[in-house]
Amino acid sequence: MCTVVIDVSRPTRLLAVRDEDPQREWDDMGVWWPEHYPGVTGIRDRRAGGAWLALDPASRRLAVLLNRADVLDLPEREVVSRGALVLESVAGRSPEPPLRTHGFNLLEVSPERARVLSWDGAELTETPVVDGVHMIAHDGLDDPATARIAAWLPRFRAEHPSSDDPDWSARWLDLLAESGSLSPDDDRAIIRDNHAHGYPTMSLLYCVAAVSDAGAVARSYTLARPGQWS
Repeated sequence: MCTVVIDVSRPTRLLAVRDEDPQREWDDMGVWWPEHYPGVTGIRDRRAGGAWLALDPASRRLAVLLNRADVLDLPEREVVSRGALVLESVAGRSPEPPLRTHGFNLLEVSPERARVLSWDGAELTETPVVDGVHMIAHDGLDDPATARIAAWLPRFRAEHPSSDDPDWSARWLDLLAESGSLSPDDDRAIIRDNHAHGYPTMSLLYCVAAVSDAGAVARSYTLARPGQWS
């Protein structure tokens, strides 16, 4: 139940909040895959070895994965981890059906375009992310039925950063901090505790990133306590 806010312009910039089980071990932003993905940096999931968010400064590609519901009809022992999708994406290899993973929204960003590849266990669809500010979570892009998107997308659009703003993330982080005043189990919350909704996941960290013709950069910040803004 992660959340991403993206501004498609020159450069393209995004704010990504990761929700995961706090008991599942992970590694902060680093170069964790030097043999198979040299130069790629990202947030690593230790259990499966893949990435939640990763970028390749050389190719100027970035990808981030958000889980979504699916109708996958496979025994759990045959299901493949989704983490490799992010690493393959920044290496220039986008997923193609048939897939043996649970559902996902894969946001792919390069200087030329941004798009969301969505897999529901049966069909892989593509949604271009056009110029402007957008949000995505566990359903469709800018989905008004997702309470946090309905509540916060107009606010993020109102704080649309200018292309030459060196501190562009400050206003968006102010909004993220404001959203942190909500109870973490509120449907409108971006900083979340999803136990009340039947999932053992909580917001653990957030990243800010930018992709342009000059390169791709990202910074990550770990929350002091899962599910709580600090």
